[in-house]
Amino acid sequence: MLVGAVLLRLIAGVGFANYDTLYALAWGGQLARGELPAYELPIAPTPHPLVEALGVVLYPLGPRAVERITVWLVFVALAACGWVVYRLASLWFGRAAGALAALILLTRVPILSYGVRAYVDVPYLLLVLSAVLVEARRRAADERPAGATVLALLALAGLLRPEAWAFSALYWLYLIIGERRGHAARTPAWQYAAARSRRALAGLTLLTGAGPLVWILSDLAITGDALWSLTNTRHTAQTLDRVTGIGNVPEYIPRRIGEILRPPVLVGAALGGVLSLLWLRRRAIGGAVAGVIAVLVFVAVAVAGLPINTRYGFLTAAILCVFCGAGVFGWTRLDAGDPRRRLWMAGGALVLVALVAFTPSQYKSAHRELDKLARQQSIQGDLLALVDDHSISLRCGPVEVPNHAPVPLLALYLKTSPANVVSGQVASVTDGIYVDPASKQVEADYVLDPHDPHRPVNVPPGFTETHANGSWLIFQHCS
Repeated sequence: MLVGAVLLRLIAGVGFANYDTLYALAWGGQLARGELPAYELPIAPTPHPLVEALGVVLYPLGPRAVERITVWLVFVALAACGWVVYRLASLWFGRAAGALAALILLTRVPILSYGVRAYVDVPYLLLVLSAVLVEARRRAADERPAGATVLALLALAGLLRPEAWAFSALYWLYLIIGERRGHAARTPAWQYAAARSRRALAGLTLLTGAGPLVWILSDLAITGDALWSLTNTRHTAQTLDRVTGIGNVPEYIPRRIGEILRPPVLVGAALGGVLSLLWLRRRAIGGAVAGVIAVLVFVAVAVAGLPINTRYGFLTAAILCVFCGAGVFGWTRLDAGDPRRRLWMAGGALVLVALVAFTPSQYKSAHRELDKLARQQSIQGDLLALVDDHSISLRCGPVEVPNHAPVPLLALYLKTSPANVVSGQVASVTDGIYVDPASKQVEADYVLDPHDPHRPVNVPPGFTETHANGSWLIFQHCS
């Protein structure tokens, strides 16, 4: 995994923490200092308790180490996602299918982009895929369900994204009322569950509820509102004019998944899904069920009023990568003399040709995206250089920035509450530091969202320029 992470980092040439992750780390820093995290700020993201816990643990190492370690952990998670997808596809459809599925996943531009920026969605994807792999290996060996191991992985995932709560609940129901496969016959799972001790059943139930329980108690302790994360995420989605709601599901969920995978992979996944369910049903059924559940949970996110973001489709996309591997190489699991092999081989060859033909376009898209991110990292590096030389500090008062994007970064590196870094889009300071982009290009490249609430932002009256570099101008006023 470490070797894979290093290779991905070298190939990408860029790596930094995004807005959401920086906020979680800054909130973790507040907890480490004995402060309540400042959740109730304009355009603050959804809290992620597991990342906040990481911020607490890493806090003594200093802000730069906190960010770097977090970025590396996500690169490791990204590499591990490729490995888990390889293992899943290998288990069901052979090693060649596994290798292709992993390669497809790790070369999808949105997944690589979000991994480079240390989004929580990448370790979340790893935890859920790992849960699927653990259970799939048990089923392949005709063993009893993994139970606690799967629920423990989903509980950790549920501290990163609440969708994992649905997976935990469905798996718990599967353990209680599903059917356990036996060697010669099937035994109803209620008999299987009754054979468990009450203590074991209570443990499984506790693991199932651990994610939502910790999240709800965290929100309640910090804000006094047990449903803060849900209501705040809805409000932010409305403020930023995000696409939400059941009415947008038919158009936008397929579009989001298509943005991740692109047409050749979708065609390959469709071919692999149809042929494997027809001719390799016992191998394919687990992946098909996982994919259907992933789509249904994605739909539930939209119904709950949360945004239909591309990154919420990563799990569905990963499962479809597995089936694309099956579309090209699933025929290897048929008997050598099976006449259906030739038909499958011909279809797989066409998909493989399409994948190869689409590679230059995929490369150009990745190159453009990584160049854009490198520019953002450079701008962010210039901002931190001004923190390092104390040009940006809290000695005269709070810091005002031109938009919301720099707020959590400066809060983390100044070891302060995000409330002490004010976005000029919603408020102004009368004393302190004002940070201004040095050019229109910097202003355009370093913005959180074009739908941010905004107003004209100018240098506050009485502030004088004190420092500058290639990306930023610093103005100061001390009363």
